[in-house]
Amino acid sequence: MKVILFGAAGTVGRGVLRQCLLDDRVTAVLAVGPAPTGVVHDRLREIVRADLLDLAPVEAGLRGHDACFFCPGGPGRPRAAGETLARLNPGSAFVYVSGARVDRATEEALLALPLRSYVFRPGPVRQEGGGTARTGLHRLAYIVVRPLYPVLRRVLPATATTPGQIGRAMITVAERGAPRRVLGPADINAL
Repeated sequence: MKVILFGAAGTVGRGVLRQCLLDDRVTAVLAVGPAPTGVVHDRLREIVRADLLDLAPVEAGLRGHDACFFCPGGPGRPRAAGETLARLNPGSAFVYVSGARVDRATEEALLALPLRSYVFRPGPVRQEGGGTARTGLHRLAYIVVRPLYPVLRRVLPATATTPGQIGRAMITVAERGAPRRVLGPADINAL
C-alpha cells in the first residue's frame, strides 16, 4: 500500500511514520508537511510545503496512492487535503486524526467525500520514545499529565492511546476498513 502522511514531523505523525516504515504492508510513504521529518528511509519521500491549504503545485506527486493519514491540525487543512485526494485518488482511504476540540463540520465534510474516510478521536495521546512536544503548551500538558498516565491506563485502559497504536490502527483501517467510521480510543487500541 502506498501512503501519503500529512504531519509526519508532529507528535502523532512521527509515531505513524515509524509504524508505516516498520510495516511490510506499506510499500511507500510520501510525507507532506511544513517541516522535514529528519528521517532517511528507502520507502520514504518527502514534500516540504508550508501551505497545506493549496496543494495544486504538488498534485502530481499525490496521485496513485492507496491511503492518506492526516495527522496535523489547523483549520481547513484536512478538508483541503481530502478534497484534493478525492479528486486525484477517488476510493482511497483517508484517515483523519481529530483534535481535542472536535470539529464536527470538518469530520462530516471528510466523511461525505468519495473516499473510504475514517475519523480517529484518540483521546489523550502518550508520547513514546522520549519525544518532546513542539509547543510550550503541549510540553507543559505532557509534564502535568505524564505522572497520571499509568493510573489512567489502569483505571480507564480504553481512554488513551500512543502514536504507535494510532499508526498501527491507521494501517489496518486503510487495508481492511473498520466497523465504524468514527473511532475512539478503545476502537483504535483494539485495531
